[in-house]
Amino acid sequence: MNKELLVDQMAKAAEISKVKAAKSLQAFMDSVTKALKSGKKVTLVGFGTFTVIRRAARKGRNPATGEPIRVKAKRVVKFRAGYDLQGKL
Repeated sequence: MNKELLVDQMAKAAEISKVKAAKSLQAFMDSVTKALKSGKKVTLVGFGTFTVIRRAARKGRNPATGEPIRVKAKRVVKFRAGYDLQGKL
């Protein structure tokens, strides 16, 4: 499912226009992004939790040449599904 299909589903489920659904989805994504950038975690009870973790620098290998490379440390988003979501899958 892509963003367009998600907006369509949200609009139908909430019985609102696609424009309002798109604005709502964008506001949600912006809010989650802002919280994660500031180091907070976002918990949606029953759905899941978004957190930011730090991956340490490590050694890797270029798949084309086999040559060893250094992968820099970085922050990445981690999502952990909630109990209700896991039960529905």
